[in-house]
Amino acid sequence: MRDYLTAAREFDYPSMAAATLAGSLDALNACVECCDRHADSGRVALFWEGRDGDSATWTFAQLQQASARFANYLHSRGVRPGDRVAGLLPRTPELLVTILGTWRLGAVYQPLFTAFGPKAIEHRIATAGTRLLVVDAANRDKLDEVQDAPAVLTVGATAGAAAAGEADFWAELERQSDCFEPVLRSGEDPFLLMFTSGTTGLAKPLAVPLKAILAFVGYLREAVDLREDDAFWNLADPGWAYGLYYAVTGPLAMGHATTFYEGSFTVESTCRIIRKYGINNLAGSPTAYRLLLAAREEVEAQLKGRLRAVSSAGEPLTPEVIRWFASGLGVTIHDHYGQTELGMVLCNHHALAHPVRLGAAGFAVPGHRVVVLDEQQRELPAGQPGILAIDRPNSPLCWFAGYQGMETRAFVGDYYLSGDTVELNEDGSISFVGRSDDVITTSGYRVGPFDVESALIEHPAVIEAAVIGKPDPERTELVKAFVVLHGQYAASAELGEALKQHVRKRLSAHAYPREVEFVDELPKTPSGKIQRFLLRNQEIAKAQAAAAH
Repeated sequence: MRDYLTAAREFDYPSMAAATLAGSLDALNACVECCDRHADSGRVALFWEGRDGDSATWTFAQLQQASARFANYLHSRGVRPGDRVAGLLPRTPELLVTILGTWRLGAVYQPLFTAFGPKAIEHRIATAGTRLLVVDAANRDKLDEVQDAPAVLTVGATAGAAAAGEADFWAELERQSDCFEPVLRSGEDPFLLMFTSGTTGLAKPLAVPLKAILAFVGYLREAVDLREDDAFWNLADPGWAYGLYYAVTGPLAMGHATTFYEGSFTVESTCRIIRKYGINNLAGSPTAYRLLLAAREEVEAQLKGRLRAVSSAGEPLTPEVIRWFASGLGVTIHDHYGQTELGMVLCNHHALAHPVRLGAAGFAVPGHRVVVLDEQQRELPAGQPGILAIDRPNSPLCWFAGYQGMETRAFVGDYYLSGDTVELNEDGSISFVGRSDDVITTSGYRVGPFDVESALIEHPAVIEAAVIGKPDPERTELVKAFVVLHGQYAASAELGEALKQHVRKRLSAHAYPREVEFVDELPKTPSGKIQRFLLRNQEIAKAQAAAAH
């Protein structure tokens, strides 16, 4: 295992580019990088498992031909390099063909999460000026409610739709040639158009340039430790950044197979697929890992000793999850931090040797300089909470240049401000405190919700918890916890008091929740992040209503 400080000090952007990409940064095509240059290897690119037990494998060579057919279809419909092509598809081979064929033409792929409703779809395609949308039959009806929808290509179009002239995906591709010369672009040209999921306001568009492939591969090599002989599965949906960056682009650019499971997450399907495909390198979200922990006996019986490395992204891991993966499954799980705008930039690295502090987000991925700033944009020393920021001139792998057609206040001088509150530790690692608007001010103290949530989840009754600051005339805010219980526990005043004292003993007299409310579920974004702001707004509305009476 390489030493972290050596890897960070010796990071060489030009040599990484030469080792990662087939061409120069002035002549790139994402389909070449993620498919064509591995086509003669004979290797499998995709292991696909359907929701009903069907399965298939696709080689890089097969995807090369299918992507050429799709690129020819796009060209026949007037789509040209730089145009946007959207996919509203589950994790199927057709999704991968759509992505690669779009890239082959030099066009820009735009993901649409399958749980989106018509309004969310309408906003994204109107903002992007999407030229063509590929959809499966299960989601096709949503487009009937989308104003000014673009041309549609349907996977599994019904007989009635086909009779009405609607194009069917495979029927159209079979008419096309399996040869299409990839269109070369520059490293600054976009190949993905993402939309930030955001907690407030409409989602903002951001273009991802081709040079970002370097950063995606760097993360998988250093932080995920993706090795040639690994069986890799990223649980994240490619409708979101972590899945599209690191279940599709990064692995395929490395010539590595990826795994798609079409169905929704369940403990049963996760254990079954890990065993069937011999998965030993797993990536996913804390939500998935908390659900595995909740079924620990079932999971331990099936998976103990099978995994070599596990990575987590989306929200901080709680210490209980980290400890259980080590003791219950015999594997190290590491926390990783990133954003749609950045990719992953702060990690506990599986492939690099460095201290690992329980609950810390880790160290900067080589190629990035991550700092902590105060409100005057001065870099802070260890022990003082501030805003996590990227020192852009000293971060050659940082590719985010702003939102498409929108101004942003995230760039201040040489820094990109993440909006997350963190703290630098003495060993150089960085600990996550919370989103800036999630940090609680109570009786003059600043309390990070993550610490309180971590303590709550260590109680055997608790599956999940969300902690907010509730308006309070005496304390400014008081700490309130919303708690989801395991099935064998019943909500009661006694249990609520026990949870308060449980946290008080582990943290401090000012950081424990003064109120505990039991709920059936927590509000989350479609990608699984807890939306504390909804709970906070709910409490503000209650306080305003009470004051009015």
